[in-house]
Amino acid sequence: MPNIALFGTSADPPTAGHQAILGWLSQQFDYVAVWASNNPFKSHQTPLEHRSAMLQLLIQDIEPPRHNISLHPELSSSRALITVEQAQQQWPDAHLTFTIGADLVAQLPTWYRVENLLQQVKLLVIPRPGYPLKDNDLAELRQLGAKIAIANLTGPAISSTAYREAGHAEALSPTVEAYIHQEQLYACQETAPKRVQIR
Repeated sequence: MPNIALFGTSADPPTAGHQAILGWLSQQFDYVAVWASNNPFKSHQTPLEHRSAMLQLLIQDIEPPRHNISLHPELSSSRALITVEQAQQQWPDAHLTFTIGADLVAQLPTWYRVENLLQQVKLLVIPRPGYPLKDNDLAELRQLGAKIAIANLTGPAISSTAYREAGHAEALSPTVEAYIHQEQLYACQETAPKRVQIR
């Protein structure tokens, strides 16, 4: 039975942090299914089709190339349970692991039919700088039926929010940055310091 990691992200925009996580997941799992999602707890999101296109560019930029990572926009749902049910239909014989960042651990118990969700997948938590994992939060998830693993990876101290608010171009891959400028997606890109061109 293949082991499949499910990794949905609001990816607004996808950063080098997302890229590092995807590269790591591709080494731990037989296959990594990725999608951009609308997080109902967040507002002012860039349209989903742009975030999905940027995620595709990010995957293509991974070096060395990983052939077991693919974008699956059909899995995108604001409810994780719906996503997991769709994944089960697509890969009925797989072991599914639902991957979240540490910033979502405290929020997870409020998700739609979370007990049903946790019965159907393993949960993999990716540590993030600035979001310490609290024992009581993990204990609450276990009481709800979660089978939890903590990744031996800490995502880089890079966030989509930091890019949106301050335009830190080093958070992005060059192709994602080019797409953002082409589509004029974020106000910060008008004032962001440009990458220095060395001739």
